[in-house]
Amino acid sequence: MKKINIIKYFAGILLVSAIASSCSKDFLEKKPLTEFQESDVWKDPGLVQGFVNNLYLQMRPGFGEVMLSSMSDESRFIHDYNTSRVVQGNVTPDDFGALGDFSRWDGHYKAIRDCNMFFEKINAVPFTDETQRTRLKGEVYFMRAWYYHMLVKYFGGVPLITKTFSVKGDEQEILSIKRNTFEECINFIVSQCDSAAKLLPQTYDDIASKGRSTKGAALSLKSRVLLYAASDVYNKDVKSPLMGYASGDQRARFVLAQAAAKAVMDLNIYSLYRPTDSAAENYSRVFLDKDNAELIFVKLYDKALLGTSHDLYNGPNGYHNWGGNVPLENFVTGYQMKDGTTFSWSNPAQAKAPYVNRDPRFYATILYDGAPWKKRPKDGAEVDPIGIIQTGKYESKNGTDSVWGLDTRNSTIENWNGTFSGYYLRKFMDKNLDAQFFRGDQSWIFFRYAEILLNYAEASIWAGDEAGGLLVLNQVRTRAGMPQIVASGDALKEALKYERRYELAFEEHRFFDARRWKTDALTAFNESAKGIEVLGSQIAGHPFIYRPLNIQSRAFAEKHFLLPIPIGEIRKNPNLEQQVPYK
Repeated sequence: MKKINIIKYFAGILLVSAIASSCSKDFLEKKPLTEFQESDVWKDPGLVQGFVNNLYLQMRPGFGEVMLSSMSDESRFIHDYNTSRVVQGNVTPDDFGALGDFSRWDGHYKAIRDCNMFFEKINAVPFTDETQRTRLKGEVYFMRAWYYHMLVKYFGGVPLITKTFSVKGDEQEILSIKRNTFEECINFIVSQCDSAAKLLPQTYDDIASKGRSTKGAALSLKSRVLLYAASDVYNKDVKSPLMGYASGDQRARFVLAQAAAKAVMDLNIYSLYRPTDSAAENYSRVFLDKDNAELIFVKLYDKALLGTSHDLYNGPNGYHNWGGNVPLENFVTGYQMKDGTTFSWSNPAQAKAPYVNRDPRFYATILYDGAPWKKRPKDGAEVDPIGIIQTGKYESKNGTDSVWGLDTRNSTIENWNGTFSGYYLRKFMDKNLDAQFFRGDQSWIFFRYAEILLNYAEASIWAGDEAGGLLVLNQVRTRAGMPQIVASGDALKEALKYERRYELAFEEHRFFDARRWKTDALTAFNESAKGIEVLGSQIAGHPFIYRPLNIQSRAFAEKHFLLPIPIGEIRKNPNLEQQVPYK
């Protein structure tokens, strides 16, 4: 009989509540706590709670050392880790490069197996409180929808498996499994979201339940899935029913996506976060302030247990951080001016002062040369007692030689981890954290209200309800301190794309958004990655010169809209049909 390592199931922020519900004489007399027979789990509600907790632990947050942004036109990962294979168009069925850690075919199906096992066993568990059984069912419906949506985002149609298999006895059935169509997968995910929403509460009152899925989370997932499904890549020139819809009305699909987003809005429990009078500060604090009204579903971190290393991974090397995922000039150039006009390097005044009067979200997202930051560690403070980002090369005070900035790859602090692009990531960063020695406790946000509003706006505009979409789109834009959009037709669609790109930057949207819009990926992901060269001076009054430059060649083709099915899975089961472009 299979044994379960129970420590695995009780790890995480929900540890205390799971153990507390099982603290009894009988619990203490059970077999050693490091190992349980699988059947034991389904006899104890506390162990079942731990089993469900583990489904949360298997969700991958975006605070890993490599961010998905570095496989789009948002950033470059300076240590590579096989990200170059992805952005240069060299993914193959037997080598996904760094995307293997994100697409996780095996990992997602392992989580789905746990969900299936839960539903096979849950009705026989001796709960004394039926509301707990109901809630747990809702959570696992959400989790099964989540893990299938992750697979479908990367692969299109995948096998829909809703039961567990035994290694012995089910071999033939396992080997006969085929991929379901894209449409079947979308319908299944939506049904799971609906089932979850019926059983989950809107909010939790007890602190032990913080971080659990809610009705709003389930409806938000439905909103995202239906918006993606309505997009061009799954509706136009589809090469196979496994890769998109074979027929049907795309506009009707946008109407469904519009209604799904509206269902979240109609809960009337979320709002855009505005704690101050500063647009940049408001945007920054969305990602730092706990339990703010914009958050729908998050991954919680605790410094005392296991915090996030995001600041260490991505902070400037002049602070003894690792550089990590550095924003590209391709992305930075796209930030509008604060008056809503387009920035251009061809404009002499703008090229002379490229970081002045930009979209307020720029200042909360990007660390650029001259940006005020935090106090440096002792060895850096001797050179820079104020704490100003230095990514340039500067004429020295005596005017006879040049000095490299502390945050460059020629830094006197550290030189192995400097930026290639001339920028560092500011978003999500805790300015009060000494990331060299301490971990942070920022939450990773899976869903927030701004995304729902943008989902609604996009679905409305593409469905033909431009007025309704524009009204909601401007809610997001004005919170950011930008002027309202007045546009229609293609110009309005471009405005929507701008807001998604810069409101949701580095939150794992751009990788998928550009693909589902098709032409955006074929254009933007084929451009070389660019950085900025800064030539400055330590002499007051001497000008600074800014020069965009290519730092990495990149390539993208239509076959990259979806990942190929892993060749190892096809070798085990030839009934799994490969994507058309990879046959």
